[in-house]
Amino acid sequence: MATAKVTFIGYPKCSTCQKAEKFLRDHGCDAPMRDIKEKKPTVKELRTWHAKSGLPLKRFFNTSGMIYRDMGLKDKLPGMTEEEQYDVLASDGMLVKRPLLITKDRVLTGFREKEWAGLFN
Repeated sequence: MATAKVTFIGYPKCSTCQKAEKFLRDHGCDAPMRDIKEKKPTVKELRTWHAKSGLPLKRFFNTSGMIYRDMGLKDKLPGMTEEEQYDVLASDGMLVKRPLLITKDRVLTGFREKEWAGLFN
């Protein structure tokens, strides 16, 4: 997989993101990790990735994160419009499920090795 066509987004202190980065390096992909906290996704990026992913928007939320819990999003999300959800996601990178792997035609949220390996076979 050509690195130029891959965007890898994670949080450097996250052990799962570190495993994903090692996996990518072991598979010859040297796309740099974009720090999701330092350069949070924009509403436009989130909208594009969501459309490309085929996943429900709720899968883009880091449901195990402290900010998600502190904001009470588990109870609030069902009553929010899609636009409101995009705005909340874009407000803090730590609300976004990570790592993210974005290719020309796929978006993967979270690191599931078998799923990621499918992109390299």
